[in-house]
Amino acid sequence: MHYDVAIIGGGPAGSTAATYLAKAGKRVLILEKEHFPRFHIGESLLPYNMPIFEEMGVLPALQAANFMPKKGGRFSLARGDQENAITFAEGTFTEEPIAMQVERSIFDKILLDHARDCGAEVREGWTVESYEISTDNKSEGVTITASSEHEETFHASFLLDASGLVNFTANREKLRQYYPHLQKIALYGHFTGVDFSQREQQKTETHIACFGDSWFWIIPFSEKKVSIGLVLDRSFVKESDLTTEQIFQQALKSSPGISQMMENSARIGPLHVTSDYSYSNDKLVSPRLMRIGDAVGFLDPVFSSGVYLACVSARDASQAVIDALDSGRAMTTSMKNYEKQTRTNLNRYREVIELFYQRSFIEILMQPEGVLSWPCAINAILAGRLDLPWALHWRIKTFLWFARLHHRFGLVKRLDFG
Repeated sequence: MHYDVAIIGGGPAGSTAATYLAKAGKRVLILEKEHFPRFHIGESLLPYNMPIFEEMGVLPALQAANFMPKKGGRFSLARGDQENAITFAEGTFTEEPIAMQVERSIFDKILLDHARDCGAEVREGWTVESYEISTDNKSEGVTITASSEHEETFHASFLLDASGLVNFTANREKLRQYYPHLQKIALYGHFTGVDFSQREQQKTETHIACFGDSWFWIIPFSEKKVSIGLVLDRSFVKESDLTTEQIFQQALKSSPGISQMMENSARIGPLHVTSDYSYSNDKLVSPRLMRIGDAVGFLDPVFSSGVYLACVSARDASQAVIDALDSGRAMTTSMKNYEKQTRTNLNRYREVIELFYQRSFIEILMQPEGVLSWPCAINAILAGRLDLPWALHWRIKTFLWFARLHHRFGLVKRLDFG
């Protein structure tokens, strides 16, 4: 059977792309190596994901799952003596006021099942072994070899790589480039019995608790389960004599507020470890091939942008592929424009994340008075607004400029991160 599009990976990017393509009448194949549901990290979504879910037609199923609402985020010093909250509904430039905190095993399965219901063929438990691409406009295009209980060959006109951090096609082409200032390691797990009785408002927030060069995330995604993770320099873990478990527990003890909340908690399953995850690829498109989601690149999880950028890239790539299929071409201007816009989206978050690790972001955010409506501009970025009207664009630019100057010259009060 010949498919219009074959997709490697059935996570949020792969299932989103498959939905858009199937709804456009294209014959789509998803090859997913795992069987859903499966554990995955990244529970916090952004408000601007919601219009995409509505356009896909999957929003009713997500609402029926009764996921925890997410109304904003909270940044604090880990020792607990200073904090600032961002509420999406209060942002001048933020038009989408609410998001969701989701259990990814359930969320990802809903998206994949929806793609299947829209007409995509989904094969779970299939591992892609190899691929070949013909770059001319007259050939069949893509040949993929995948295995499950047996090996099979598939043919398609286009290939979308949604393989996530596996980065399947880009690794084979040696395209991965790591961000030198974002070489981090994340230690994380799901916990039950976390006590929010003293901080009731945080039940609907993503909480970021900052040390000097490391930070905790606290994401309540159901009444009983909370995702908690520690992000720190990879070099620290490599040089430490402590185990990752000991490092995690030591960091908890250094944060009184978090350790108090977790006094009677229990972890569900093991402590997971992920490293070397911040990178981008030198090339996102080539004839008959487009990369989407984390196969584009992955940023530090501090602003919860992963699922959102995955869905945006999947939506935009799908439209470019539809145009290419309709025109009978292996490479189009729309595909090149996709690469340019996707890099712009990724870099918009990367710039702010780098300031976060220079402490500039937090030190400006903690100021008692909002200068030039910067807090509202930050609100919009953290909510996922990528179309920047001029009033928002110049505020973001001046914020980035001021934060870099502050990092160098100390223009506002320095904070003691402990």
